[in-house]
Amino acid sequence: MVLQRTLRADCGKTTRVVCVVGSELTLNLNRSAPPHSKFFSVKCTPSVHYSVTPPTQETSHLSPVPLNGNPVLLISMSRASEHENDSKLSVTYYEESGAGIAKVVVHLTAVEISLDVDADRDGTVEKNNPHKGSWKWGPNGHGAIVLVNCDSERSYWKEPDNEDDHISKVSDLKDMSLMVLRTRGPAKLPEGYKLTMHISQEDAKTVRVFQSKSVHKATNFLQSLFSSFTKDYPLVLSREVLSQEVPYLGGEGELNFYVEGLRFPDKDFDGLVTINLSLLEPICDGIPETPIFTDKVVFRVAPWIMTPNTLPPVEVFVCSTKDNYVFLEEMDNLVAESGYKLNVCHEYMNRGDRWMQDEVEFGYIDSPHQSFPVVLDSPRNRGLDDFPYEVLLGPDFGYVTRVAKRKNVSSLDSFGNLEVSPPVTVNGKEYPLGRIIIGVAFPTTTRGRNMTEVVQEFLWAQKVQKPIALFSDWLSVGHVDEFMTFVPAPDRKGFRLLLASPDAAYKLFKGLQNDGHGDAKLFDGLKDEKPVTVDEILHDETLRSENNYVQSCIDWNRDVLKRELGLDEDDIIDLPILFKLERDEEDGEERRDEEDGEERREERERRDEEDGEERREERERRDEEDGEERKEEREGRDEERREEDEGRNEERRDEQEARRAAAYYPDMVNMIVLGKNLGIPKPFGPRVNGRCALEAEMCSLMEALGLKCTFIDDFASYHKMMGEVHCGSNVRRKPFDFKWWNVEF
Repeated sequence: MVLQRTLRADCGKTTRVVCVVGSELTLNLNRSAPPHSKFFSVKCTPSVHYSVTPPTQETSHLSPVPLNGNPVLLISMSRASEHENDSKLSVTYYEESGAGIAKVVVHLTAVEISLDVDADRDGTVEKNNPHKGSWKWGPNGHGAIVLVNCDSERSYWKEPDNEDDHISKVSDLKDMSLMVLRTRGPAKLPEGYKLTMHISQEDAKTVRVFQSKSVHKATNFLQSLFSSFTKDYPLVLSREVLSQEVPYLGGEGELNFYVEGLRFPDKDFDGLVTINLSLLEPICDGIPETPIFTDKVVFRVAPWIMTPNTLPPVEVFVCSTKDNYVFLEEMDNLVAESGYKLNVCHEYMNRGDRWMQDEVEFGYIDSPHQSFPVVLDSPRNRGLDDFPYEVLLGPDFGYVTRVAKRKNVSSLDSFGNLEVSPPVTVNGKEYPLGRIIIGVAFPTTTRGRNMTEVVQEFLWAQKVQKPIALFSDWLSVGHVDEFMTFVPAPDRKGFRLLLASPDAAYKLFKGLQNDGHGDAKLFDGLKDEKPVTVDEILHDETLRSENNYVQSCIDWNRDVLKRELGLDEDDIIDLPILFKLERDEEDGEERRDEEDGEERREERERRDEEDGEERREERERRDEEDGEERKEEREGRDEERREEDEGRNEERRDEQEARRAAAYYPDMVNMIVLGKNLGIPKPFGPRVNGRCALEAEMCSLMEALGLKCTFIDDFASYHKMMGEVHCGSNVRRKPFDFKWWNVEF
């Protein structure tokens, strides 16, 4: 649609106006006509085009046209001017006799102005794409993309680049989106006219715009990347500056701008940003200029995207602690055999926190011109808290986190409780990037644990991996990775969903008993662990009842996953895993910490005791100084606080009466997937003919898919602390080949 602008012109005066090529000026001929006008005629120089609406009856060339109705003259320019006022148009009015009585004269200066972006998403900024001012999903969609500049070009004294309002290194430009101002026209604009770039107050919270002082002819982002130093990129638009004049270059020129994303889509931000460029016309001194032409471009901020187990690994992360040498050695062998890189986070950084999966989730962001990994830091804030920022954040490695609104986060806020499925199609709806999976409390639970609201809102707002909520609060630790995972498969949908199954375990053990192996022992030979026979497990009615409950919880999730991922029973493999219910006296994450070293617990108790003694002595000293009256007042307040604390403690005791589940033996579903190699917790199951029956069953199930099983001893260093192989490791994977902007909604 052609942009139209009303032109006011008076008889007897020369009106000077700037016209943007591609737009139209509209002149109401009756408004400009003097009294007694009956006819009009129009003359113009060759570069000026005009028409009259509604169309008039045909007359010979230059013959006066009857001034009937309410005719409007539409004026446009075919090309940019070389000089100011070099194009002209005149309208002559005639009275009934045919005598001319007045004339309107317009001198025009034509300019070409275009604010351009990569609207067709091919990595090049094309000129004046007709779709640059809107955004559409899908392979036939359009609209520019901007990345959140959340990496750090500096390796020391670092902070995410989006927290710095200047460009620290020219290499930072590759993380921004190129935007080009193209102009053509006379050497300068007529006096008083100017170009202004502007943005709304809300959008200014989301992007910044830098300008290149150098004039570039190149339209490819990389061709102009290292052309000058960082001082040549002043800040144009920001939260503090919503509007700023930008240069008009004269002749034919191109001026590069760089758009920097500041925040990801979230509950209060849909991801779309509009940047405007206006040509302002002067009225007179002391009166603000008015916009006569506005061009706009629309960007979408790239979402944060998770990577499923079916994508190829890049590198593996684990922690080193004083008691996990065996685990580390076996993980090192597995990762080396698989051909990937193992990164070990040592104790000076992890501070005794071994739960690498719980601290971070690896993802990435992508655009036609740049892509890099981004780590999502969980709100758990334990020993590994500094690791993602201090170790991972750097050049082309981004960082993002969400701070919980509530003071005390629960175990469900750790990222063993955050997974993503492979790509699926559900009732004809495609999810080419898979779907995020989180664990929450059962819908009817009044006091259950949930993933914190800000993290859930962030995940939903990314939009391209629509989340699924499972019921995981039945577990002591409460993570979805305790009962499910995905592995690649050569057939069907390209993967299998693996689910923990007490029923499958009892079926296996019953078969062993029937075959005369009821006296085979679990945990045989393990230090400080009492062996248990197959017969004892099968005769334990309490354990059977507990696992019936666990199976019902898993079945509820099974139905959700089948429905939300479009799965059939043949897409699911049940793994023989038993659970046990324990009195849940504290959050599962706190229990992990408690198990994670007596030394750390004793140190905390010692500090608390010292702090308590200091506070007691300080109170006694103040009591002496303040007198009996203030002492009684304080005692009254203390009594009120004690009553409040007792009320809260009562609530906690009610909640703690719930019994939650933990794995009875190492939880084989909590595995690490490295291509076709699986690192599985060694279950220490009953041995039959010299081989662990649980390992044999697992190998039979996985080898049918072309997968190799490696069993890793994590019993003492992870299982006894309520975690397994997956909990203690993390994998950064290659991004999808599929481009997120091609998702169809």
